[in-house]
Amino acid sequence: MAKKNKSQKDIITAYMQHVLEHSSTPESVYKFGKDNGFTEAEFYNFFGTFESLEKSIFSNFFDNTMILLEKNEEYQNFDAQNKLLSFYFTLFEVLKANRSYVIMTLSSHKASLKTHGVLVGLKELFKKFVDGLDIQTLDLKQEKLEEVKQKGLSELSWQQLLFTINFWMEDASASFEKTDIFIEKSVKTSFELMNITPLKSLLDLGKFFVKEKIMGKN
Repeated sequence: MAKKNKSQKDIITAYMQHVLEHSSTPESVYKFGKDNGFTEAEFYNFFGTFESLEKSIFSNFFDNTMILLEKNEEYQNFDAQNKLLSFYFTLFEVLKANRSYVIMTLSSHKASLKTHGVLVGLKELFKKFVDGLDIQTLDLKQEKLEEVKQKGLSELSWQQLLFTINFWMEDASASFEKTDIFIEKSVKTSFELMNITPLKSLLDLGKFFVKEKIMGKN
């Protein structure tokens, strides 16, 4: 019987298991492959280095989250706030299933997760996800300012996710119920802060008074 080639998922699973069992990365790609039944060539079909493999693990957490969300027909009809809330709850279920690996990988960088290289792929995917939510904020009526605003919004959302990951890593409550409460309150608060209706009403009122004052002089 011909040998079945290892898939990307097989190699990722073997890597995570190695890290959990040895509390360190493998000594070399050669030894890692030999211990797990695949060649260096098979490894390099998917990854250039162990570092690129580690980045892909957190990107896969995002991908798995989106697969689960897209299976939910109701999700497609959610507004931006509930889509983000659903994303958070689903992502942290995925993280919970891999908590030991996540803690081991990120614990030494808790104070500076934003500079941790393994999260680069996750950051890019998450920020694109936030951009795609088309969150309604104040219309600045100027293309360059709109671009800056949108970039700022996705970056702030990323910082919020990092803060939530840190909170979850420290959460000792049963079923991480404190994290669930934190997610619900933080997402709700962030959308309340971005709620443009009161501000737009004030601006409209101001424009009305200015217009009336100018017309009154004529």
